[in-house]
Amino acid sequence: MADSDDKPPSIITLTTDFGHSEHYVGAMKGAILSVNPRATIVDVTHDVSPQRIEEGSYLLGAAWPYFSTGSIHVAVVDPGVGGERRALVLSTPAGYFVGPDNGVLSCALPDSARPRGNRGAAKSVRLPEGYVAVAISDPRYMRQPVSATFHGRDVFAPVAAHLSLGVEIDSFGQRVASILALPLLRAVKKADGSVRGRVIHVDRFGNLVTSIGAVDVGGSDVTVEIAGEVVHGLASTYGGGDDLVALIDSSGYLEVAFPRGNAAELLDVCLDTPVSVRPVVVRMRRPQ
Repeated sequence: MADSDDKPPSIITLTTDFGHSEHYVGAMKGAILSVNPRATIVDVTHDVSPQRIEEGSYLLGAAWPYFSTGSIHVAVVDPGVGGERRALVLSTPAGYFVGPDNGVLSCALPDSARPRGNRGAAKSVRLPEGYVAVAISDPRYMRQPVSATFHGRDVFAPVAAHLSLGVEIDSFGQRVASILALPLLRAVKKADGSVRGRVIHVDRFGNLVTSIGAVDVGGSDVTVEIAGEVVHGLASTYGGGDDLVALIDSSGYLEVAFPRGNAAELLDVCLDTPVSVRPVVVRMRRPQ
């Protein structure tokens, strides 16, 4: 379908683990623009940790709600490229999501549709009402020949571009009733009242984003333990002093930061480092 002159440029976002030192991101953008020269391409991030599907889904999930309805979101964190995993287009009430069927598109699903548990491998889930997915198979919408190792350029990018021109989702392949989805990021509640989580993302400032949500933490009268260090209470901003601070970040997750420094380097921690939060128990003195 040709793009009309009065139609605004379509928005296509890109989330990958490709980094910036190679040609991969540029090649994907070229593949998009060769199909739709008027597309608006927005980089969410290309700094997902290599092959970390969960982190890629988290980062896209933190960004896509702020785009207009109908935007197209391409996510390529794809350790199984060239294997048996499917390539998907997912239509949702918010827009379209394009990527491998390995759980990276989990953030596009409502919480109620995702598997139970706090971590683990992606599991097959049925799509809820209002969500449609197709397995990409029609070669007319791919760059030829398709590289076995670069579906971002040859499959996902051109499919997103054709979507932006108005090609209907059913044109790309057969509908599927289920896709792979990761469990929600949730803390584990312990019998002693504490909650346990882990680091799911280290941002460029060295701030440690955890899988513990605001709802898991409760109030601010808590202690946060990570890598042998204890942080007392929750701060409201990063300017909480010269020591480690814990706060609920703009996406609603517990974060540990080191103002004017780098918490990841200070603590020598990485992804999946355990984190625990304990409520402060105030013991009342017995009257004399």
